Amino acid sequence: MIEKFNTSLLPWQVRAVQKLIGIRVGALYMEQGTGKTRTALEMIWRRRDKINRVLWLCPCSIIRSIQADITKHCVWDASRLWVYGIESLSSSIRLYDLLDAFVSAGPCMIVVDESNLVKNDLAIRTRNISRLASKCRYRLILNGTPISRNISDLYSQWCILDWRILGYRSYYRFAANHLEYDPKRPGRIVRTHNVDYLTEKIAPYCYQVTREECMELPPKVYETIYYQMAEDQYNHYYQVADDMLFSLDELRPSTIYRMFSALQAVISGKYVYDDGKHFRTCAMFKSPLDNPRFQALLSLLEQIDGEKAIIFCKYSDEVNAICNLLDGKAVKLTGDVPQKIRQDVVNSFADSFQYLIANKNCAGYGLNLQFCRNVIYFSNDWDLATRLQSEDRVHRIGQEKEVYIYDLIAEHTLDVRIRDCLVRKEHILNALRGEIDDQKDNKVLLKDWIKGVIDGDEGISGKECVRSIS
Repeated sequence: MIEKFNTSLLPWQVRAVQKLIGIRVGALYMEQGTGKTRTALEMIWRRRDKINRVLWLCPCSIIRSIQADITKHCVWDASRLWVYGIESLSSSIRLYDLLDAFVSAGPCMIVVDESNLVKNDLAIRTRNISRLASKCRYRLILNGTPISRNISDLYSQWCILDWRILGYRSYYRFAANHLEYDPKRPGRIVRTHNVDYLTEKIAPYCYQVTREECMELPPKVYETIYYQMAEDQYNHYYQVADDMLFSLDELRPSTIYRMFSALQAVISGKYVYDDGKHFRTCAMFKSPLDNPRFQALLSLLEQIDGEKAIIFCKYSDEVNAICNLLDGKAVKLTGDVPQKIRQDVVNSFADSFQYLIANKNCAGYGLNLQFCRNVIYFSNDWDLATRLQSEDRVHRIGQEKEVYIYDLIAEHTLDVRIRDCLVRKEHILNALRGEIDDQKDNKVLLKDWIKGVIDGDEGISGKECVRSIS
């Protein structure tokens, strides 16, 4: 699989290999830019006498980037090291059969890159990957952000490694011991319990490192750009909020997400028409230049004064509208752009264009954009993992200047809630890292993770996992 290396290990990568090479399963919780790929390749090479093939699963949007990264680090045999997309396992039976035959043909190792994409226990992709992993003697997950919502994200990722680590065969038993739900709002987690039990179990099998611990990078500077929506837009916003509040069903959490989606559509500049089952939208402004959100963006771009910038959008029509406004200066990177030419788009941004207009799912993973230092979130969503990933496309090894990150926020709207939610989730992630590092002498108060949501409980419950994985 790997014949020789072109690069050497860095000190923190050596420590990761030393910790995990002696066990069959493990997790590399290494932040973006710290070299997860190179570390995983070293572990593959050191097991060359025990395995004869490797299945590397990653987000579809970065398959070519991973292949290029592997080529940069080593000389490898693509017939025995396969790289495929995680999302493809949600729908393609043919692909699953192909990969199943591959991992069954001989001693195999599976690497799940960006394992936060398999955090839903009920998802088809999660179950398919779990079945493939069960046929692989060695298993490794890679992630810079192990949780993006709460500790429930850990369950599926660690079950892919081995259910015995946490000690639960089903999510329901895990939830019974660690999650407390709101009796009035099914599916909403109000408290977590026994987190120290979980961190104690996973600590021997994971290695974590942040960029701050292993390298010096220029700081990130965050700035929030507030703007006022148009008066008619505010009136429609509150009308939609009032109308949809009456349709909320505590037994159907989807109605809450439906309301949020409608409100975000209004914020972006659309009229929303609701028939009780579906809502439809149409443009509120005759021209994007009449939309206060676009006006705020153009004003910000004037302040940046000719520097390159990445602009992340939630909606594809926002991407297209911005590209039209910045005609000749911008190139777009969305799901509509074929995989084969995405790297060409990035190269053209580096060489010729001032702006890259993108969504986080496509441009948030696997790209090296250190030549740019400005990131603008034209519209946000609730996903912390893609947010952190997208920020770090520019904040990584090779960046020599301060990185500026801007959020466009409509005052007194859901925009403010989304931004605050992302900040709280980042606090959760930092608390979990502290728990793992300090699990023998627990000084981190997990009840402070989320105000009014997570409540610390030092008791230990749940079936002890007594069998070790060696």
